[in-house]
Amino acid sequence: MIGMTRIFAPLQEQAAAQDTAAAGHDGPFNLGDMLAHHILNAPEYELPFGAVHFPHWDWAVFQLGGLTIDLSPTKHMVLLLLAAVITAAMTLFAARTVARQGAGVAPRGLANAIETVVVFLRDDLCKEYIGHGYQRFVPLILTLFFFILTMNLLGLVPWGGSATGNLAVTATLAVIVFLVIEISGFLTLGFRGYMKTIFFTPPGTSGAIKYLMLAIMTPVELLGKFTKPFALAVRLFANMTAGHMMIFTLIGFIFIFGQIAFVRWAVAAGSFAFVSAILLLELLIAFIQAYIFAMLSAVFIGLMRHEH
Repeated sequence: MIGMTRIFAPLQEQAAAQDTAAAGHDGPFNLGDMLAHHILNAPEYELPFGAVHFPHWDWAVFQLGGLTIDLSPTKHMVLLLLAAVITAAMTLFAARTVARQGAGVAPRGLANAIETVVVFLRDDLCKEYIGHGYQRFVPLILTLFFFILTMNLLGLVPWGGSATGNLAVTATLAVIVFLVIEISGFLTLGFRGYMKTIFFTPPGTSGAIKYLMLAIMTPVELLGKFTKPFALAVRLFANMTAGHMMIFTLIGFIFIFGQIAFVRWAVAAGSFAFVSAILLLELLIAFIQAYIFAMLSAVFIGLMRHEH
């Protein structure tokens, strides 16, 4: 089953360490610590031959007001770069295959699958939701879809991990989309048209009603600009994190309720069945969440460019 080796091997090692600690009166198996260890970011990467510890760079630590920014390498940073390399290699391979076969000839294999997805996203998503002038946004939407999909799928392979389970990663992607939305809207609508997206009054209102609606709608419209990227970031982060938490929680039940041999085997069988089903569901969710992020990005861009 996808990712089962990655889940059971580290958990067995950690369970043995927890049993040893318990024998030394350092405490019993802690499910919360186990979840944090496998889901949160860390300055190390677990591999079959052991953990790789990343160096901490003092020169890569910056202070921005009251916020500390540390650019030292971490597990999620490595997964992020790996997803970028895989995405670039996959798309370049498909592009070169199509170019080599020439126009009018359908590609085969992986290139054909990628071309099918590209055409679908271009015609049924970008063209449909962005409308006139959609062509300039197609590369962005395609990049978001394939990049997020690759990060999601890396969380289902042995000894992998999902960088989209990090709120900083999804928030950065959402900020990029937010800047594209606002800048493209400003360039398309002009200064006066863009200001109307903030200082909004319903058509046909006049007099005191107009100013009353302006006072009510302006904070709502301004807040709406920031809720869009917030929704993008939290939706992707929450969905990817929830699935992994569910998987590791079910596996952790084996060590919590496994003091008696019969109970351990019964709980293990039930956990294995449920985890197998959830992993199949996670495979589907990986595609769905990548599509939803790309679709909502296209919708928000289209709404800003065609405010009427």
